[in-house]
Amino acid sequence: MQRRLRLSVLASGRGSNLQAIIDACEAGQIDAVIALVISNVAEAYALERGRRHGIESAFIDPSLYRTSGEFDATLLDLLRKHEVELVCLAGYMRLLSPPFVEAYSNRIMNIHPALLPAFPGLHTHRQALQHGVKLSGCTVHFVDEGVDTGPIIIQAVVPVLDDDTEEALSARILAYEHQIYPRAIQLFAEGRLEIRGRRVLCHGTDTSQARDKQAWGAMNP
Repeated sequence: MQRRLRLSVLASGRGSNLQAIIDACEAGQIDAVIALVISNVAEAYALERGRRHGIESAFIDPSLYRTSGEFDATLLDLLRKHEVELVCLAGYMRLLSPPFVEAYSNRIMNIHPALLPAFPGLHTHRQALQHGVKLSGCTVHFVDEGVDTGPIIIQAVVPVLDDDTEEALSARILAYEHQIYPRAIQLFAEGRLEIRGRRVLCHGTDTSQARDKQAWGAMNP
């Protein structure tokens, strides 16, 4: 029997994308097990979500470390101890150090609430509304040493309405985040993703590609 992918989710807040990943794993939609939830915020609700599902959940206190490199070295040790193969960032509000990114090269994913490369960083919905874009959405991408600059795996497109507020747009986009993040993880678990330069190619049969298109809704063609 093939071993299930072992992943860890790093989160700094309420962890709604973590919950979507947990639910997908428990429903058999992802051939993976969450080995560890980690947060840099002691009161992050993501830790409680993990514990409620019997997942080991750890707080690493940044104040105990002089540099981000030292913090990430402890994080790496913990991930290796749990034999983590894929790291998933879900609202993780720390920049990863270059040694960490190198250690998990092409094995770190992030979910961003905009259509990258547009609006990287923070306050994405505010930026979208201020720029008057007609379409926004969300992006799952591999993480490199830049800020939201890694190769794109999946994107979902969401129309921006004339009367949208940041909160309304955020809520509609979040619903798609919860769909595409688990799907991207499953594609990785199936070994179907290939990074070729700046592009991520998804390999598979016509049947699986049709299933993907149906599952993603208004997402990548």
